[in-house]
Amino acid sequence: MYHTPVLLNESINGLDLKENGVYVDATFGGGGHSKKILEQLKGGRLLGFDQDEDAQKNALDDPRFQLIPQNFKYAKNFLQLYNALPIDGLLADLGVSSHQFDVAERGFSFRFDAPLDLRMDVKNPQTAVSILETYDENQLADVFFHYGELRNARKIARAIAHARREGAIRTTGDLKQILTPFFPKNQENKFLSMAFQALRIEVNQEIEALKILLQQALDMLRPGGRLVVISYHSLEDRLVKNFMKTGNLNGEIVKDFYGNIQTPFRLITRKAVIPGDEEISQNNRARSAKLRIAEKL
Repeated sequence: MYHTPVLLNESINGLDLKENGVYVDATFGGGGHSKKILEQLKGGRLLGFDQDEDAQKNALDDPRFQLIPQNFKYAKNFLQLYNALPIDGLLADLGVSSHQFDVAERGFSFRFDAPLDLRMDVKNPQTAVSILETYDENQLADVFFHYGELRNARKIARAIAHARREGAIRTTGDLKQILTPFFPKNQENKFLSMAFQALRIEVNQEIEALKILLQQALDMLRPGGRLVVISYHSLEDRLVKNFMKTGNLNGEIVKDFYGNIQTPFRLITRKAVIPGDEEISQNNRARSAKLRIAEKL
């Protein structure tokens, strides 16, 4: 199985599908969400985005479906190009697919000793290796602190800078060796997950791409259209939550003359929807997922 979609029914129900509507699956992956959407479309259109060449091989053979082999931050341009605006719903299942984690040479998982790549788009000139080789100590510390939420980010950056003077940092094993002295007791995997997450976000500029997608979604959705986002760590979730609540990335509440909050969205989920125990037991990667849904007013 290429990828097991998380919160599948909850996210598809959240789109409130109309049988002749136009929808976007911003993170096509293995096509699990897309197949479910197409089941409910009579006519309508579905456009999928994925920058990963492996995912592009999963393109669905259906006249109502079009896969665009690009980062979702370019969604608005391509929807204009394909005369697909406005849309009735946009779904984004953020993070890494099971397939990306399971293919050793992609470097997404510390379970394997493999090249430190971490690129979702293999045409991206920047890899985890190039970051570890070229970023100065302050830049490295910022990456591990902001994207991995690691408190000892400065010491980690210093250790990497010292290690690269001794020799190249090329593989996941090389990085694990440098990080070993920083492992909290009995929390090696959690610590490594956070460190690898930080590098992956920086390599792929994931936070910047998400900000662009959210702002474009507001332009792309027709009134009554749904924005459905599944996120996997607090950085993403905070952005999505703020944006859905206020219509801006900072979460700044704007009020009118009468003190009413001005927002372009109606929240469909007041609190994030999380997977149940049964789903987590069947798919461990679902454990950190949070689903939020909003409707454009």
